[in-house]
Amino acid sequence: MRVWPFIALALVLLTGAAVWTAFDRWVEATVLPPLVTEQSVEVRDRDGTLLRAYTVADGRWRLSVGLDAVDPAYVAMLIRYEDKRFFDHAGVDPVAMGRAVLQALRNRGVVSGGSTITMQVARLLEDGTTGQLQGKLRQIRLALALERHLTKDQILTLYMNRAPFGGNIEGVRAAAFAWFGKPPTRLTPAQAALLVALPQAPESRRPDRFPERAEAARDRVLARAVRDGVIDPDTARAALMERVPTARAPFPLLAPHLADRLRAADPMAQVHDTTLDALLQTRIEALATEAVARHGDRMQVAIVIADHRTGEILGQVGSSAYTADARQGFVDMTQALRSPGSTLKPLVYGLAFDLGMAHPETLIADRPTDFGGYRPQNFDGMFRGEVRIRQALQMSLNLPVVSLTQAMGPGQLMAALRRSGTNPVLPQGGAPGLAVSLGGVGMTLQDLTRLYAMIGNGGMAVDLRWHEAPSAGHMPHRVLGEVAAWQLADILLETPRPSGFRSAGIAYKTGTSYGHRDAWAIGFDGAHVVGVWMGRADGTAVPGIFGGDLAAPVMFAAFDRLKTRVDPIPPPPPATLLLSNDRLPQPLQRFRPGGEALAGGPQIAFPPDGAVIEGTEITARVRDGRAPFVWLANGLPVATSRVPEVALPDLGPGFSALTVIDADGRAARARIELRP
Repeated sequence: MRVWPFIALALVLLTGAAVWTAFDRWVEATVLPPLVTEQSVEVRDRDGTLLRAYTVADGRWRLSVGLDAVDPAYVAMLIRYEDKRFFDHAGVDPVAMGRAVLQALRNRGVVSGGSTITMQVARLLEDGTTGQLQGKLRQIRLALALERHLTKDQILTLYMNRAPFGGNIEGVRAAAFAWFGKPPTRLTPAQAALLVALPQAPESRRPDRFPERAEAARDRVLARAVRDGVIDPDTARAALMERVPTARAPFPLLAPHLADRLRAADPMAQVHDTTLDALLQTRIEALATEAVARHGDRMQVAIVIADHRTGEILGQVGSSAYTADARQGFVDMTQALRSPGSTLKPLVYGLAFDLGMAHPETLIADRPTDFGGYRPQNFDGMFRGEVRIRQALQMSLNLPVVSLTQAMGPGQLMAALRRSGTNPVLPQGGAPGLAVSLGGVGMTLQDLTRLYAMIGNGGMAVDLRWHEAPSAGHMPHRVLGEVAAWQLADILLETPRPSGFRSAGIAYKTGTSYGHRDAWAIGFDGAHVVGVWMGRADGTAVPGIFGGDLAAPVMFAAFDRLKTRVDPIPPPPPATLLLSNDRLPQPLQRFRPGGEALAGGPQIAFPPDGAVIEGTEITARVRDGRAPFVWLANGLPVATSRVPEVALPDLGPGFSALTVIDADGRAARARIELRP
């Protein structure tokens, strides 16, 4: 029996096994390059729509994308055109490789590369060459190693994130934005075919430079897709009629000022998700451009839109254009400190309602007054005698609001501003004076919008924010009583409208700062609040501007772009006193400046002003004054007594304003906090 053939076969098998073992170890020992690369930082809206992206450090657009965010037709065309056995091979396709070698020998040159998608990923990861033997061997080795460590979907995802598409565009998502101005979730067959063709020769097929070559390459992909049954002939014929883009589309640049702030606040975050609405943001940015178009090249505008029920900011425009022009478009005017003009007046009246100092139907004097050397005048220089507080606020009279501010103390106003979540800044850090109520304090548009959101939210502070989760440490708390907040809304619903605007159902207030530097309009309905500022970014005067003429029309237009129907203001709370002036309690019929200082007037003996009390039921005491005594809590009568001591009903937790009024209309007040 001849044994040599068996010995030879055994040697061949042993040699083959040794070679395979060595080959396997060679592949297993492959050092993988980093699979993660720097991606563009993204700012997105509430539904994940891209608002703005930033290039990576080397100036490339590289937007992260997952397989589920790419049109399936593109994936199908890619696999059939580039690597039809992709799901069957282990990184290298022997059939395609053999065909490429035979074609090269027959034609004495490279006809097809035979590279699989995995091999192309290997080249992209190492930025290697394809023409040299050493480079090709390295790609083969790395491709085989990648297939051992990654799934097919992961390899496809790497390709779609790293493939070049011309210029500084990498990845199919960046390419879809650059060439079609949209994400790759829904592509036309022609668009999908072009994106398949570009990575093969990204520079020589760039549509903006070589549209004929790009179109020819796209058409070859469409032809292959028809041949392989990916699309039908009718679809292909329609796709062939579609023109290739001849210029790059701009990347989204919505809410650029907010995006810059978010990136600066958290430079390590890859994605910033916001509460903004991309469609609304587009509309109000267009509105901002329209708003300044007829007012010279230095006029600027800023807009904030929020849901005051949740605190979510839905739209925010820092300026009419994100450019370094005469308007100083790079300055985010939603954050700039400016004089709020008359926009703080509603808060003064709301505090007066809470303190039991006044009611919307209370009569108050509008006449020349000297407040210790401070002699304010009304904007029009006229005085109207006695007016109802409702009218004083609607006409934005100055004297009545200064009288109330003097009676309660400007510190009360500053404290309420801070409780509402705003950060008012006094000039040179000085003590607050009576001028605070007329705009003598620095405020931002965002903070003023937060203030009016509080009023629209029934007096509860609103955590105005761009992110979904409430800010750390924010706890809902009351700034104004529910009745006082409703009374303000009811008054502001009847504020006179600019000519040509009706906008029923929107409560609003305008303001103009001293010297005509700032024009304001802030309004709310039952769900949303809109704040608008107009002026010059450098703070110089704009002669003749008024909040009612300039900013209010923009505010109403913003409401129109926000929704088609106004959400109604809620009905009055049950405790609201809906009475005419002559039916009010005598002390509320007419505001008497300085009434607290009259000799023999009442004083609250307990609880003292500023007290923090455990529990929500208290026994109050008054000294001096003349009985009977009327006690008010947050502007509402809660008890009447002919003796100095009285048990007050459960006032509930939080801050409460107590007022006692004696038979002569003299009053004393204390603000307390109740903790259950």
